[in-house]
Amino acid sequence: MIEAELKARVQNPEYVMEQLERMAEGRVEVYQDTYYDDPSGRLDAQDQELRVRTIHGTTSTRSILTYKGSRIDPESGSKPEHETRVDNPEAVHALLQELGYVQAIAFEKRCLNYEFSSRGRNLLATLVQVPEIDGTFLEVETMVPEQQELSSALDDVRSAMGELGIRADDFTTELYTEAVAARRAAR
Repeated sequence: MIEAELKARVQNPEYVMEQLERMAEGRVEVYQDTYYDDPSGRLDAQDQELRVRTIHGTTSTRSILTYKGSRIDPESGSKPEHETRVDNPEAVHALLQELGYVQAIAFEKRCLNYEFSSRGRNLLATLVQVPEIDGTFLEVETMVPEQQELSSALDDVRSAMGELGIRADDFTTELYTEAVAARRAAR
């Protein structure tokens, strides 16, 4: 599967939230993300990601192991993605370390998630705040099975974001991992 996703810096978070609330009920979640790489940094150098995410919701906690391949669309940063739910995240962390991976970076994302349909697609819109980064971000994504569907899916995502008040100059491919690492290095 390919994650067709666009991200933007939000100029007016209250307006975007109001629009999203009209389409779906928001779900408050806190993501604890831990990214792994081999000691040489090979995954990062090849634009790949290996992540364990623990999601703390208001009524439950779940964890997911994710591998993302290299970007197949530089403009959006969309990547092939493989995910599976894990029942024991501590065991997965230990397993990755035993396989020789090291923790590259870990940080928290505070999210407000909205699931809705638009243009015949199931979309997930997430308002994101990362405590170590200034501002609010909006991520909107949908999954497509094949690369030839990516362009059409991104057009639909871009249109949905436009309806939420996102302008062309708000879009970004900035990575949270890089922004957090830069902020920590500056301290």
